[in-house]
Amino acid sequence: MESKALYVKDIEKIIPHRYPFLLIDKIAYIENGKSAVGYKNVTINEYFFQGHFPQEPVMPGVLIIEAMAQVGAVAILSEEKFKNKIAYFGGINKAKFRRKVIPGDTLILEVEIIKMKGFAGIGKGIAKVDNKIVAEAEIMFIIDK
Repeated sequence: MESKALYVKDIEKIIPHRYPFLLIDKIAYIENGKSAVGYKNVTINEYFFQGHFPQEPVMPGVLIIEAMAQVGAVAILSEEKFKNKIAYFGGINKAKFRRKVIPGDTLILEVEIIKMKGFAGIGKGIAKVDNKIVAEAEIMFIIDK
């Protein structure tokens, strides 16, 4: 289990995502191969707010799911046997969007790996703002051998 927080430079050592598509700012908790909790500070300067929507900026739901997937990737790729690999999306199930995420929000992303078989698995993700669920999904992934 890892107790030290991971910041962007640490996260970049684990997953290949970079600006503008690295959607997590911090990993506050990680249990290698099992779960992680990450944060995304949503600001008006996000590239996607230029078109989604200029008069009423809302973070696209698919990017909330992507942020969850990145947190899950940090959890699974921190396991020794998967270090220096890439986790790819395999599918998304049970995605639900409950509230808007807007500039000024801090998105809390909780992901638990609920099934693992070889190089494939499923993570259950929950995204919260102000302790209220804004989105949830099951994320299937495949790890590049």
